[in-house]
Amino acid sequence: MGLPVLESFGAATATPAPKRMIAINQDLGFIPKLFFPKTEGRDYELSPYLEKIAAHRNQFTIFSGLSHPGVDGGHRADKTFLTAAPHPGRASFRNTISLDQVMANEVGHETRFRSLSLGINDVRSLSYTQAGVEIPTIKSAAELYKQMFLQGDRKAMEAQLARLQRKGSILDVVMGQSSDLSKRVSASDRERIDQFQTAVRSLEQRLTEAQAWEARPRPKVDEAMPEYPKDKKEFFEMVRMMNDMSRLAFQTDSTRVITLFLGSVRTPGINFEDGRSVGGYHNLSHHGKDEAKLKQLAEIEVGQMELFGELLRDLQGVEETDGTLLDHTMVLYGCHMGDANIHNNSNLPIILAGGGYRHGQHLAFHQDHNKPLCNVYVSMLQKMGIESDRFASSTGTLTGLA
Repeated sequence: MGLPVLESFGAATATPAPKRMIAINQDLGFIPKLFFPKTEGRDYELSPYLEKIAAHRNQFTIFSGLSHPGVDGGHRADKTFLTAAPHPGRASFRNTISLDQVMANEVGHETRFRSLSLGINDVRSLSYTQAGVEIPTIKSAAELYKQMFLQGDRKAMEAQLARLQRKGSILDVVMGQSSDLSKRVSASDRERIDQFQTAVRSLEQRLTEAQAWEARPRPKVDEAMPEYPKDKKEFFEMVRMMNDMSRLAFQTDSTRVITLFLGSVRTPGINFEDGRSVGGYHNLSHHGKDEAKLKQLAEIEVGQMELFGELLRDLQGVEETDGTLLDHTMVLYGCHMGDANIHNNSNLPIILAGGGYRHGQHLAFHQDHNKPLCNVYVSMLQKMGIESDRFASSTGTLTGLA
């Protein structure tokens, strides 16, 4: 990695640091009464969970009263966390483009990876293309490290370029066949073919970008490749490693857009650092107000918040041209369910940290008539330098977020 910018060597004229975004979905949410503050505004009282990230109080905003209008289906809403496409549980559901991919379409060509879709414990992705097609996740911090930092020899590089060229040739054939077919089908089928061709064009663009980057040397880092756990109960360590790799990805400008889905539903149990272990995370989230389950669940959720605090600390610790990595990185943290115990999709737990906002507040909206979460997304697009005043179900930008 390059040295930090030194003012003795012309820092005043250095190129401004790029804008970045990471969106993290904590699959099973949080116990609402422990997550949301009881008061609002800039003088709000930290909730028990927010106490765990109190050191960063002025670097994040906590929201309440936000959701995606028309999004229901409990767990199935995970696929719409960044798209807001309505009714994900219906058989007729078709997804739309996710927030991260709108950003990647604008800035992705500037980095080796136009975006990174990451996941823990066999989860669905948070990322969807223009045509609503899911982008598969990288599920191991070790695999991500290899892709970002390990350079193959010339023979391996030439083989990879050949594979990319073969894929490009196949896409040419597919594109020609679909164009011929569109002349012989109904109007509604032509619309589907148009969507398909849009997806193919997007893939072609990615292949072209991949070919251009393949011959360039990968960045060098001091950190060794992580020994990613095989035991799914080592959930906290998995999260910590993915957080570390995300920070490295931004620090080396390998990408500027990341999604990370923390697959709690498929986590069989949780091992704590002190040697203790608790049972199925998903089962605990359906606590039915059982005090023993609530206590164990709260311990897990405290651990989640502490890991989030570590990520903010580590981003804050990287100095850049005109601030820190956290100053230039929007960190969206939340869940598609307001209360996993009852599978509802309203009053979502949402935190936005970093990114150059004027943080340090609790923005509270109506608990029964929620504001669209996509209003936050519009603001994020604008912070990314994308001229946009609408995204999905948005009605504008969010009042109070500046």
